[in-house]
Amino acid sequence: MLTLNLKAAGTYRWDMIALGEIMLRLDPGDSRVRVAREFKVWEGGGEYNVARGLRRCFGLKTAVCTAFADNDVGRLLEDFVLQGGVATDYVLWKAFDGVGRVTRNGLNFTERGFGARGAVGIPDRGHTAASQLKPGDFNWDDIFGKQGVRWLHTGGIFAALSESTAALVEEAVAAAKKHGVIVSYDLNYRPSLWKSIGGQKKAQEVNKRIARNVDVMIGNEEDFTASLGFHVEGADENLLHIDVTAFQKMIETAVREYPNFKVVATTLRAAKTATINDWGAVCYAGGKFYQAIQRDDLEIYDRVGGGDSFASGLIYGLLTSGDPQKAVDYGAAHGALAMTTPGDTSMASKDEVEKLMKGGGARVQR
Repeated sequence: MLTLNLKAAGTYRWDMIALGEIMLRLDPGDSRVRVAREFKVWEGGGEYNVARGLRRCFGLKTAVCTAFADNDVGRLLEDFVLQGGVATDYVLWKAFDGVGRVTRNGLNFTERGFGARGAVGIPDRGHTAASQLKPGDFNWDDIFGKQGVRWLHTGGIFAALSESTAALVEEAVAAAKKHGVIVSYDLNYRPSLWKSIGGQKKAQEVNKRIARNVDVMIGNEEDFTASLGFHVEGADENLLHIDVTAFQKMIETAVREYPNFKVVATTLRAAKTATINDWGAVCYAGGKFYQAIQRDDLEIYDRVGGGDSFASGLIYGLLTSGDPQKAVDYGAAHGALAMTTPGDTSMASKDEVEKLMKGGGARVQR
């Protein structure tokens, strides 16, 4: 039985708040970054993408806690966020020094990949406004206690940006627990972010502290290994085959060590090529495992953000039904649809998600 103590809908200002960085994604389309002459511009961020999916696809009230450098690039980011329907009440604006030596906005050059050529992300995010956020920048007692929030989502990408963002995440999740706010955390291990600040050892040091205040832990097999030190027996070197039973045993081990984990969820992805993936998901709650429909040979247009859309569907299912099976089905279907369109964020509707959950196909709709 699911034991999440969910706050009732409609009695709080926000269904969900995300804490994290938002960057401009520069997409060369069918070309490569190294030879591109033009880029399509999107916004994206591991934590923000979840809030946007909950707002645009599922209609929940969401906001983001972040920071931008106050220049035209920051205002472009703000415009993207507003178009996505996510509230900007908690965006902090930092003075721009004219060059970006002190404070700037992050960029992420991202290739979608095709066939044998995998997706590639090249972040340019040093000295960003969000990476300089620190404890005390947000009044959590006011946000969680007076204004009211049902759910906080954050993750390992934001925690990896700096010592101060890691400390801010710790402060936020502790304050959320104090006010009875459900906390979800996506481990989202990125070797490039941890490389210069201590690697896996530092990642585990930070994430193990944060994990003590997490209710819903999200991550794949690499995330649990690198960020929390758990291992999946039976995973091959390239993670093309994951023994689901072995992964479930790892989750059970994690829950014994962190009994505060009420739900643990992961996508199950086998990347045959950049554009053909087997795609599924599993969720552990109340001592039982719930598995979504496995979609073999799923055609991928843009895989970036698929995991974030899984997380937003999962959170929607938990918030609205409390049913782990329905939640993992929402997550897997939403993630699958999000990867059929360009950009980090979902363009799917709730009706489309629910149709796919019921086994709907790709016949033309007229």
